[in-house]
Amino acid sequence: MFSSPLARRLAKDAGIEIGRIEGSGPHGRVIARDVEEAKSGKGLKAPAAPPSVAPQLAPSMSDQQIRGYFKEGSFEEVPHDSMRRIIAQRLVQAKQTIPHFYLTMDCNLDRLMTAREVINAQAPKDKDGKPAYKLSVNDFIIKALALALQRVPDANVTWTEGTMLKHRASDVGVAVSIPGGLITPVVRDAHLKSVSTISREMKDFAARARNRRLKPEEYQGGSTAVSNLGMFGIKDFAAVINPPHATILAVGAGEQRAVVIDGKVEVATVMSATLSTDHRAVDGALGAELLGAFKLLIENPVMMVV
Repeated sequence: MFSSPLARRLAKDAGIEIGRIEGSGPHGRVIARDVEEAKSGKGLKAPAAPPSVAPQLAPSMSDQQIRGYFKEGSFEEVPHDSMRRIIAQRLVQAKQTIPHFYLTMDCNLDRLMTAREVINAQAPKDKDGKPAYKLSVNDFIIKALALALQRVPDANVTWTEGTMLKHRASDVGVAVSIPGGLITPVVRDAHLKSVSTISREMKDFAARARNRRLKPEEYQGGSTAVSNLGMFGIKDFAAVINPPHATILAVGAGEQRAVVIDGKVEVATVMSATLSTDHRAVDGALGAELLGAFKLLIENPVMMVV
């Protein structure tokens, strides 16, 4: 900002920011007359907006502070390995940057359990009597979620700051517990694969994951994921979204519950399923539509082969 020494002194005395004064001198220079007019409000620019400040996260406690809460010698220190550090970083990133939203539905598994029993009983056997496959409930869950994403394609997405990535394929990650943490191998094109093929892939993934022999391309990417804690007796829970996914389905144990069917109280095998969504990409109504499509398929398994 060009201004004369006299104008700068007058502006300072008047408590006016020199950069806000419109200059009428040569080449827009601010002169004494401009300052005098500015005192009455003439020729003043609007004050500059203060720079936006990103919200600061509360600092976490230091290792020393945390140790201070416990009596010396009352604990053992186990160093973090690289996997645990990466998991911790990604979980913190997910919870700090993704606005999580949760939806829960109960699913009647009676038809699925009957179909699974029949399919496994009819599985072809080799000369040693070993069946070609043994389908788990989780195999059907993967297939149902994959098909649900095809029925609700607006939910098969990934958020970026510039665009929404709308995926054509249903690539479903599946959380697998391994010593020291977990990993999420991805079943590619799960919507196109039979449940028996998904089952074989998952058994292979799980075995190699526990030996840490998965290739990066086998656990990176995907558009959604399944986390199943039903085998531990967990009724329901909400899972943390695994970036770059926009959703993750958390499923609990199938357990016998009293339900009302056609006005009568009956006992049914019911499983609670909770969908966590990235609210930037999948809002409440869209998430409900996706979860409803999943419920329809898992309760009517014959629809998965049509």
